[in-house]
Amino acid sequence: MRLEALIIADTDIYKKADEVETGLEQNLCAEKLRYFRKECMNMFAIMMYIVAFCLLILSFIKDRKKTLLAMKKAWKSFENILPQFLAIIVIIGIMLAILSPEVISGLIGEKSGWLGMLMAALVGSITLIPGFVAFPLTAALLKNGAGIMQIAVFISTLMMVGIVSIPLEIKYFGKKAALLRNSLAFVFSFIAAIAIGVVLR
Repeated sequence: MRLEALIIADTDIYKKADEVETGLEQNLCAEKLRYFRKECMNMFAIMMYIVAFCLLILSFIKDRKKTLLAMKKAWKSFENILPQFLAIIVIIGIMLAILSPEVISGLIGEKSGWLGMLMAALVGSITLIPGFVAFPLTAALLKNGAGIMQIAVFISTLMMVGIVSIPLEIKYFGKKAALLRNSLAFVFSFIAAIAIGVVLR
């Protein structure tokens, strides 16, 4: 009986060891996949900068005067958005200081499911902030525990659904068209978020 008990105990230990080893391998694979995605995104960003720089040189060679004028206009645009950009950096810093990664993960993390997606969608629909402010904000949220689908639906509703701008839409396009457009955009935001979640998992 003791021998059988020892054999069973040894078998259980080996099973648990195998489970731990399998879990570690899965975590390692997931970590490698995340690293690969990050590197791909970095490479894509570098390629975009190189393409933009090459096109700038080409434009400069073709028409120096127009290129300099365009660069001056671009600098003025940058000066106009700089205060908003600095403000959002401050807001992100304060928000991340107040909300811990655990709180963010609990509210709009992957495990928050449909409720987290709905919450993110409602905030995105009500909020009226430009894209250049929203993208750094969502990047910070992703790094601190937010889910991919939750962030995707937030960005989609932020760009496509406008509760604040509905009165203006009704004025120019009519009530039926404005409500229909916003309703369809709200539904499509969830479809797009689910698709992004499936692709990036």
